[in-house]
Amino acid sequence: MLIITPRIKTLIMLVSIHPISTRMVMYLENPGKLDRKFFTESILRYTGYRRPEDKVPPKNGVDTGIISIGNGKVMAVTTDPFYFDPVFGYEDSAWFAYHILASDITTAGVYPEYMTVDLNLPISISNEEIARMWKTVHEEAYKYKTSIITGHTARYANTGFPMVGGATMFGFTDDDKYVTTAMARPGDIMIMTKTAGIEAASLLTRIFPNHVKKNLGEDKYRYGFELFRKLSTVDEAIQAIEFGTRKAITSMHDATEGGLLGAVYEVAEASGNGVSIDKEAIHVDDYVKEIHSLFGIDPLRSISEGTLLMTIDPEYADEFMKRLTKSGIDSYVIGKMTTKDEGIKFKDGSEPIGEPEKDPFWYAVEKSMKMGLS
Repeated sequence: MLIITPRIKTLIMLVSIHPISTRMVMYLENPGKLDRKFFTESILRYTGYRRPEDKVPPKNGVDTGIISIGNGKVMAVTTDPFYFDPVFGYEDSAWFAYHILASDITTAGVYPEYMTVDLNLPISISNEEIARMWKTVHEEAYKYKTSIITGHTARYANTGFPMVGGATMFGFTDDDKYVTTAMARPGDIMIMTKTAGIEAASLLTRIFPNHVKKNLGEDKYRYGFELFRKLSTVDEAIQAIEFGTRKAITSMHDATEGGLLGAVYEVAEASGNGVSIDKEAIHVDDYVKEIHSLFGIDPLRSISEGTLLMTIDPEYADEFMKRLTKSGIDSYVIGKMTTKDEGIKFKDGSEPIGEPEKDPFWYAVEKSMKMGLS
């Protein structure tokens, strides 16, 4: 089976027998994001010609580019693989494919207005399966008023799930309304939504259903199964856009690979500031705790698409969090931005929050596959 999560540019491929899908593949070492040092020196240094309209070029911890288009307006652009794996179900996986892109663009304070999609599909996929997948993408795009304006669709030999192409999403806003992680300021309150470790918990539940059912029971397995449709930060980011970006919400960042603490580090690094985190205030759902304990990994450092990290002016924090509660989104104050000389650390001084290392989710998957779990 193929197992992968959003924004990950290399595949982890394992030889396994899965209750949903049986696929013979090989395991590649070093899955996930490229080593930060290598990426910075060999990729980030070489990004073509820098045009004068480029307001936010590529940067570690910043997922969306910003381009000035004149008259006080900017265009925000983000790109990711079109991630689609039938192992997670045609409708759920298609839903996820849309929300991976929409989660990034909305964290820039921009609505997901336009989308282009390149589908390089495997020969094995049928017309009926393509239609099922695309109908769900259409439904999500329609719901959030996204125009799929152009693209490419074809079947090709030697292509395979889950990376079946790529997609770009863009939208427009005023020059004084977009936000990036570089805009977080000392004194800002830092809040999180939902729970840390939500994506790792959801995917481990779906990848190893028998193991989860055996150890945690059918009811808890069902709860974990349903977490999949929470792997999006679009709704809370839209609440932030409507509430007021730049003046109130100064930055947003979804906690993907490297987890919540990885996202905390990236916000501090991108903004050139420090941060003080109250470890006890970080919310970890009871089921998420159990599934991480079962697989022996840390929920604070494991992949967590669906958890939104936001910095906000203290004057607006209570009002905005009440707004999130009314919309059915849980949020928690977990710390505050500080000055760079104060460091990136936990409030109690127990340990610094270092640069994200390889996400423990990958080790859990590899170890579990080697143990023959299903």
